[in-house]
Amino acid sequence: MRRTALPLLAVLLLSACGSGSAATGGKLEVIAAAYPFAWLAQQVGGPDVVVTDLVKAGAEPHDVELTPRQVGAVQRAAVVVHLKGFQPAVDDVLQGGGQGYDLGAVVGQLPDKDPHVWLDPVRMQAAATGLADRLAAKDPKHAAGYRARAKAVATALGALDTTFTTALTGCARRDIVTSHSAFGYLADRYNLVQRGISGLTPDAEPSPRRVAEVAKFAKATGVTTIFFESLVDPKVARTVAAEIGAKTAVLDPVEGVTGDDDYLSVQRRNAQALHTALGCA
Repeated sequence: MRRTALPLLAVLLLSACGSGSAATGGKLEVIAAAYPFAWLAQQVGGPDVVVTDLVKAGAEPHDVELTPRQVGAVQRAAVVVHLKGFQPAVDDVLQGGGQGYDLGAVVGQLPDKDPHVWLDPVRMQAAATGLADRLAAKDPKHAAGYRARAKAVATALGALDTTFTTALTGCARRDIVTSHSAFGYLADRYNLVQRGISGLTPDAEPSPRRVAEVAKFAKATGVTTIFFESLVDPKVARTVAAEIGAKTAVLDPVEGVTGDDDYLSVQRRNAQALHTALGCA
């Protein structure tokens, strides 16, 4: 991953702008380091916050680079919703500041360093409750609203959890092959076995040996679908699929959502895609 290098003078000037409980038009200024965090912040914050996503819609968030203006916004924000270790450029700016709300510290992470905690609806419930508490501490006047909205989003996430559980009942298979290893939390929650063609970095080029190993695994376990992501070139997934006579389909890590979609609608499609690919009842 690349790190953002800023001229020393720019950093010093931005640092002097101040930070903490900044507000815009009387509303808390909340910065989200990626789409899933922005969705959560808007759901919990509602009309009492202004949420800014550091990543453009449809863009890949892993290697985000911050402009000087974005660095200043992060430093001024009341709360920055992020995941430590996911985006080094954001971590660099937050060093020494108290405005960061680290989802990993709140929901607990798997030991394999997979950053995609938001793919687990149950962990997102805990993140919503914790975020409401953080916003309430910054803005006690609207504490009841934050907590009520967090309860509502937790209910919606509970329904999503039920959707996955129902969709993945009575399946002929539990093994999934993905273009990169982004679905560890989803697999852990719903008792699936993930085999990624690439590692945790979405644009990493797998070796021919790795491609052959995954193709052999997929054939041996009866995998019928190789999953690729909406923001990643499907070439490698199609290569493995062609090798074993399988189909390809999208399994979305919900990193960059466009159009009328949101976190919940994309996740519901994920549940349906898995249901179909795994031959569930």
